[in-house]
Amino acid sequence: MDEFKEKLTAFYNKFNENKRLDRRHGQVEFLTSMKYIHEYLKAGDKIVDIGAGPGRYALALKDEGYDVTAVEYVRPNIGMLRAKDKEIKIVEASAVDLSMFEDDSFDVVIMFGPLYHLYEKEDRLKALKEAKRITKRIIFTTCIMNEYAVIEYAFKDGNYKQIKDKLDENFKIDDPEALFFQSRIEEIDELNNMAGLKLLKRFASDGPSDYMRDTINKMDDETFEAYLNFHLKTCERKELLGASSHVVDILSK
Repeated sequence: MDEFKEKLTAFYNKFNENKRLDRRHGQVEFLTSMKYIHEYLKAGDKIVDIGAGPGRYALALKDEGYDVTAVEYVRPNIGMLRAKDKEIKIVEASAVDLSMFEDDSFDVVIMFGPLYHLYEKEDRLKALKEAKRITKRIIFTTCIMNEYAVIEYAFKDGNYKQIKDKLDENFKIDDPEALFFQSRIEEIDELNNMAGLKLLKRFASDGPSDYMRDTINKMDDETFEAYLNFHLKTCERKELLGASSHVVDILSK
């Protein structure tokens, strides 16, 4: 097992992704992403979820009757996937090498994790090109945003002095040893262009929800419904995208 895979495995052995998406602040991301996914799905579509994690999206779409293949890189997540659904198709692979799939194998590619776990630009571009190669129609990709990470972890959590050496003069995070790569909009656009992909739509999957975890988790049903409606009405606004924790691109060839 390579060093990076070992680090990812150790992280996901401790981090509970299911709990994150099941709590109310995580439900904002899940419900928003599913809303947009459904806008582009057609009956009978074949879907591949690359970096499927414990299967929150792959299993939900399979339960809706779609033909879903889950691609996952780390064993703990694969184990959780199999424990939930022994019949789902699972492939253990990295997003940068999907050679087991032929061109145009899937109608829709969902890639909600790999681009922020690949630090090198060359690797992120490879992942995009592989996604492009195996899809007939649509790709969904997610990036973690730089400004969110600086606000949340450097300042809100009081860690500025501990991590200031990992920030350049423009407060761009530069930490090759980290498990997460934080993007800015111009970097995302550059990669999409290099991969020859067309941006159809861009939205903040969770907006300010990560900043407000405790507040959102304590909301009553009426208030949470209003907050979710506010988020859905504003999640494509350009002035808010960069400060979201996650931004999703909907791409085509």
